Amino acid sequence: MSFDPTSSELRRRRFRPIPVRLLVPNMITLLAICAGLTAIRLSTEGRMELAVGAIVFAAFLDGIDGRIARLIKGQSKFGAELDSLADFVNFGVAPGLILYFWQLHELRDGGWIAAMMYAISGGLRLARFNASIDDPNKPPFAANFFTGVPAPAGAITVLLPVYLAFLGVPKPPALLTAFYTLLIAFLMVSRLPVFSGKTTRMRVSPELVLPVFASVVFFVALLVVYPWQILSAGSILYILGLPFGWRMYRQQAAKHAAALGTAAAASQAPAPSAAPFAPTAPAAEQEQRPPERLH
Repeated sequence: MSFDPTSSELRRRRFRPIPVRLLVPNMITLLAICAGLTAIRLSTEGRMELAVGAIVFAAFLDGIDGRIARLIKGQSKFGAELDSLADFVNFGVAPGLILYFWQLHELRDGGWIAAMMYAISGGLRLARFNASIDDPNKPPFAANFFTGVPAPAGAITVLLPVYLAFLGVPKPPALLTAFYTLLIAFLMVSRLPVFSGKTTRMRVSPELVLPVFASVVFFVALLVVYPWQILSAGSILYILGLPFGWRMYRQQAAKHAAALGTAAAASQAPAPSAAPFAPTAPAAEQEQRPPERLH
């Protein structure tokens, strides 16, 4: 039996050890998927409060996995694909099914169509986001904006009727809930610019570090003690803030277009022409002097 050193080298290269820092973000993403799937199960059992809580927990995990990956330099192509799958399950399929089992089933096929359209819109939104990450034609200021409502924000916002019902507000008509679900689905796949603040660098002065920590702890405590009030207020404020993000995008786009126009005008301006040739003083005097008399 002959020994092939090439195949042995390929085998060692293929099964080389994977750094732990690459596994940590993926484990967080898998936990988020587990939370989304658990939310679906809880909704089928009628335990809606726990189901919505699982979606909120999945949104929290989705918000920290990418930041942790960048912090420990654990980004990978596998992690990016897994994160997209988790977002589709947690923020597309799970919220749509929760709404269907909560109220949309009263409309029968119409309610199922509304829930299905929301889930499909979430998948389309994620596909467009992945396809436009490396767009070379995107202006620099556009990195601070999402195109359409992001999937996690759409999932938290679309459950607003459920939050209000938990607070004792009477259920709206099922047709109104279906219309609201389709509206959020449309905002997700629309071209509406939504402010993200990704490239905004915020620094905290040393004097404000402790107050910032205290504010974060206070907000988390409010979310735990009064979850439905905080989620309802946050969803309403987010929807009302969408026009301001669109206006900010238009202003920055106008400034960018003006800057490009100024640069183009400066590059097309003709160069200053050289001064016309002037004869030297002796030559000018020679031209003006009368010719000498012939002898």
